[in-house]
Amino acid sequence: MALDFHFSQSWYALFFAFLLAWLTLAIVRRKSTGKKEAKEQFILGLLGSCALLSMEIFATSTNLWNYVPRNWPIILWPTYFVAILFGYQLLRFVEKFF
Repeated sequence: MALDFHFSQSWYALFFAFLLAWLTLAIVRRKSTGKKEAKEQFILGLLGSCALLSMEIFATSTNLWNYVPRNWPIILWPTYFVAILFGYQLLRFVEKFF
């Protein structure tokens, strides 16, 4: 397994799409957020990233799927992190309004 630091520009689009979606929902929900929720989001992001890392390691080591050499883009992990943050905001948004 090799880490790749050269990857498609589409990864940036994916990363920033999740980041902007998270920021948008965070701003919309701003009235009901506080430091405690920011801490919850950060912890959720870290724990979710650990879960996804475990899944990736297990899946690739048992050949559920594999990445050809030099095809493990390092931006995958920050993208997972912001996707988890977005998921948290989306969950809280749905909880509040529906």
